[in-house]
Amino acid sequence: MDYTHVGRSGLSVSRVCLGTMNFGPETDGETSHTIMDAAHEHGVNFFDTANAYGGRKGEGRTEQIIGRWFAKGGGRRHRTVLATKVYGSMSDWPNDTFLSKLNIVRACEGSLRRLQTDYVDVYQMHHVDRNTPWDEIWEAMETLVAQGKVLYVGSSNHAG
Repeated sequence: MDYTHVGRSGLSVSRVCLGTMNFGPETDGETSHTIMDAAHEHGVNFFDTANAYGGRKGEGRTEQIIGRWFAKGGGRRHRTVLATKVYGSMSDWPNDTFLSKLNIVRACEGSLRRLQTDYVDVYQMHHVDRNTPWDEIWEAMETLVAQGKVLYVGSSNHAG
């Protein structure tokens, strides 16, 4: 497997990233675990997910599947560079969507619980939120980094 760095950081990730969006709605937990084990066996260390993945609003089923896989032990969490994302609607309540500081912090806590881990390697803004000021978004991300819950911050589906 070839590895590269994320952006200008020192974080090494496999050039192949395992996307997990279909874990839950299309792929059951046992099969998902088999796929993740095979990815590790082939040197893939970079896994991508999101709080809203899994097919049912508010459940975060994909993160739950990954969390159960981490809970099996065997160094799974240690060998995985884990990226998850925030933005998607987790309920019908107005502050459970988008990139307000309140939602970012709450969503991270929920992701950590579902993923059964203390930290996320790369926490990404899944989409642009034109209604939330950038300083509010960055303040939330900096808070999570300072608390050790997030190591790196990134973006997904943003223009370069």
